[in-house]
Amino acid sequence: MPSSTPRRRIRKLRLVALAATLVAVAISAFSFGLVLAVGQQLSGLDPARQKPLQVDGYVYANDGHSILAILRGSESRLLDQSNQISPWLKQAIVSVEDKRFWQRRGLDLRSLLRAMWVDIRHRGAVQGGSTITQQFVKNALTGDSRSIARKLKEAALAWQIDQRWPKDKILTDYLNTIYFGNGAYGAERAARTYFGVPAARLTLPEAALLAGIPEDPTLYDPVRHPAAALARRTLVLRLMLQQHVILPRQYRAAVKAPLPKPEAVHLPGLAGAAPYFGEYVKQQLVEKYGAKKVYGGGFHVTTTIDLKLQKLAVKAVNKWLPSPTGPQAALVAIDPHTGAVLAMVGGRNFHHSQFNLAVQGERQPGSSFKPFVLATALKQGIAPESTFKSGTISIFIGNKYWVVHNFEMEDLGVIDLARAIQASDNTVFAQLTRDVGPVNVVRTAHEMGITRPLHGVFSIGLGTQAVSPLDMARAYATFANGGDRVDSSAFGDAPRVISKITDATGKVVTVNKPVQKRELDPTLDAILTQLLEGVVEPGGTGTAAAIPGRVVAGKTGTTENYGDAWFVGYTPQLVTAVWVGYPKSLVPMTTQFHGGPVEGGTYPALIWKTFMQSALDEMHAPDESFPSPPYLPVTDRAVTWAKGPLELANGPCPDTTTLVYFADRAPSRVDDCLSGSSG
Repeated sequence: MPSSTPRRRIRKLRLVALAATLVAVAISAFSFGLVLAVGQQLSGLDPARQKPLQVDGYVYANDGHSILAILRGSESRLLDQSNQISPWLKQAIVSVEDKRFWQRRGLDLRSLLRAMWVDIRHRGAVQGGSTITQQFVKNALTGDSRSIARKLKEAALAWQIDQRWPKDKILTDYLNTIYFGNGAYGAERAARTYFGVPAARLTLPEAALLAGIPEDPTLYDPVRHPAAALARRTLVLRLMLQQHVILPRQYRAAVKAPLPKPEAVHLPGLAGAAPYFGEYVKQQLVEKYGAKKVYGGGFHVTTTIDLKLQKLAVKAVNKWLPSPTGPQAALVAIDPHTGAVLAMVGGRNFHHSQFNLAVQGERQPGSSFKPFVLATALKQGIAPESTFKSGTISIFIGNKYWVVHNFEMEDLGVIDLARAIQASDNTVFAQLTRDVGPVNVVRTAHEMGITRPLHGVFSIGLGTQAVSPLDMARAYATFANGGDRVDSSAFGDAPRVISKITDATGKVVTVNKPVQKRELDPTLDAILTQLLEGVVEPGGTGTAAAIPGRVVAGKTGTTENYGDAWFVGYTPQLVTAVWVGYPKSLVPMTTQFHGGPVEGGTYPALIWKTFMQSALDEMHAPDESFPSPPYLPVTDRAVTWAKGPLELANGPCPDTTTLVYFADRAPSRVDDCLSGSSG
């Protein structure tokens, strides 16, 4: 029995030895597998050998070749060889990001261990500690996940790369992968975006600016945050000086160099003369196909914009509103027969503000909304011969009285609708809105082409509901097209800005054809247009928009406080909406027109006329007339609005008026005031 104890000890030692052997084999196998796996991934890190997953798409003008925008994927890059990148950029990026890059072997063990210790204490990745090589691995393969495992993988790959690749190749490939803001991935794209030159031609101050951006591309964006970008560039240059990369005289000259001008920076995906239009096209594409398919999906999009007309639109706006501190304008021009948006001015300078006044700008249209009230009345059979009392009036709207007055308290006496639209009489159109019903005015506006939500309040007839110039142009295009609204086969009830889409192989994705939808009877539409012609004739508010030798129909609009001014008008071939105002806030324009107020008949009408004259000449549009409306017999009928919708008054009813109706178009319901019933 005494010999059993040594045997057990021997058996235990054998088990321990066996376990140690197995552990050693396991560790060796794991290490071999890890090294093998890491080695197999190295080829995937080379940007030149990575299979492109995204293909740039392009947005073209209606000529099919002028590029308006680039539908660039987030990983779209232009790859450079080492000799295609300025030495200044290489030296600057090393100075600011990894000054020991040329000496170390891929890893900064001290920084890595310190970062991992902090991560362990916080039970997650919270600190960096990466070298340029590790950053390259992260950008090229491991992604943006933040974990201790990711750091270990980065470290293993970085060590392997440093054993196999020359330092210059690592740095070159790193510069081909990092993000420099404003959609610019890689040094070549960044050099072209910010300075319009190849990466090989970057100067010292240009290289220092770019080298400082990747740390925080949003904060150090020289377009939106020039002060921060300048301070960051100075830091990069100071580090280069301290590390003896540049001389003191080079430092002094570089810190004085100006930043790129915002208007000179080629913002992501923009390459044409109509940036606001290009952005709106992108918006339509993303809403239908999704961002992943649009950006990097290889779409080739032919749009409706006519760059010759676009140039004329910008010229017309700049002629009348040259001051950089004065009011701005938005302009939209549409072919009424195809629905094609031919020109769009969305602001003064896209680089300074990407807010599109033509699309996103929603302001009160004032009296330019009155044609929708008039169209509603015509649809209900009310003839233009109907008369109303002008001058200040109180209208009972259910629970209170609404007091309405005209501009400068004007009183024109008893006038018909033809004179009321010509003079833009508020009190008459307030009464007409009451008679036809505010909800019906909303319905008509939407049928004509207004797409934003509207509320059926009584003041809608005076233009108190905000709309966009694009919507107004499209709605008036329905008037110019004989009452037919133009939708698009691919995008439905939306402005038609795209005509065709093909994919990267040339296969047709969609042909976006115009779709006509009858919304207003052609005879009624002809009557409406005839009434709007009176606005630009003597006695109207829009005489400044009259074009000698051409028929013009349109309507002015001015809000009560002079904060917004409009002119929307058309000829048989072209429709244009012009808005003038201050984009950031409602500023009363009481003196901006040669010391007087800005009204719809001033700058908006003048811009409209200047553009339309040159545009119609450019289009070689003949002098055409609108269709003449046929004679329609009319009859006077007494009606009451006491119970809401207009009804024929049969007796001494309250809230009664006499309107002129087209024959057989008067209300069918009768309010028998004597018996107190209706039917």
